Amino acid sequence: MYDLMVEDEIEEAEDMGSFNHGYIQVRLGILFDRLGNFTPVNELSLDISGVDLSKFDLRIKEEIKPDICLYAKRSLSRPRDILRMKDMPLLAVEILSPRQGTYDILEKFRLYFELGIQSCWLVEPTINAVTVYSSINEWRAFISDEVIDEKIGIRILIDEIFA
Repeated sequence: MYDLMVEDEIEEAEDMGSFNHGYIQVRLGILFDRLGNFTPVNELSLDISGVDLSKFDLRIKEEIKPDICLYAKRSLSRPRDILRMKDMPLLAVEILSPRQGTYDILEKFRLYFELGIQSCWLVEPTINAVTVYSSINEWRAFISDEVIDEKIGIRILIDEIFA
């Protein structure tokens, strides 16, 4: 029982956001929304119950929550809300937190690609960089000018993300 409590506390500390993390999450949501043909959603639970999680080095059970999910344009789910999304987004964005390592995020990306998500972004606030993954083995890093995601058809000025 004690070990479980300690593990939960460690996991909670690793998942803690920060000012920069939250700020960039909001900025990206606004920028994605301005594109007009996408719907950004923060901290959405994705249903992963059909995936063999033993292939991944992750401490998750039934759901995973990217910092931002990007869907093709859609409206609110009414009259009933969706607590765990079965439809996968086009894009999953992870923003590196101060206590988070890139290994953990890359393991999430492996899972995202297995789920059929087309593109993943790793946003690194400390160095104002965005790495766009079109597969776990194909990526392109951006530190100036525009972030270009050819798979999804997105171009965003990097200065607008880290303003």
